[in-house]
Amino acid sequence: MKIALHICCAVCAAGSAESLIREGHEVHGFFYNPNIYPEEEYQLRLNNARKVSEQMGFQLFEGQYEAGEWNDRVKLLVEEPEGGRRCLVCYRIRLEKTYQYMLDSGCEAFTTTLTMGSNKPALVLGKIGQTIGGETFLQCDFKKKDGFKRAGELARQWGLYRQHYCGCRYSLTQRANSK
Repeated sequence: MKIALHICCAVCAAGSAESLIREGHEVHGFFYNPNIYPEEEYQLRLNNARKVSEQMGFQLFEGQYEAGEWNDRVKLLVEEPEGGRRCLVCYRIRLEKTYQYMLDSGCEAFTTTLTMGSNKPALVLGKIGQTIGGETFLQCDFKKKDGFKRAGELARQWGLYRQHYCGCRYSLTQRANSK
């Protein structure tokens, strides 16, 4: 099956794409992350996602960097803690664009690498994905069955950049303030 895989970062992409390919799927990577701040961080993550697509032999499409639109949609939630309502809106934004990419590219299903993250709730992401795309959302928890461990192995093997915050300015500030 042709699957549109939303890619949040290279490490998560490595483990998630490998799992899908091993299951016999054709992966179409979609890097769409208007939440990432600053833009230099965005470019670093995108360039590393390109490394993964080259290593694994799948196409990578880059969505537009729409930081302004993202900021507009979360502006009333800036005081939310990491993992709060702002994150739910952020997940929805990225999955909506991935669903549209799936439709435009002729893929049969879509999913996200976000479930690879240890702090990302796969069940919540699944509900959001199914609300957007119904049965076309492929419910996966990529961190399970040693998926998180395997993603780390591939990251070390390929020298991938490993970020230290989710990507948005608010998580960066929250991380800096907690030190």
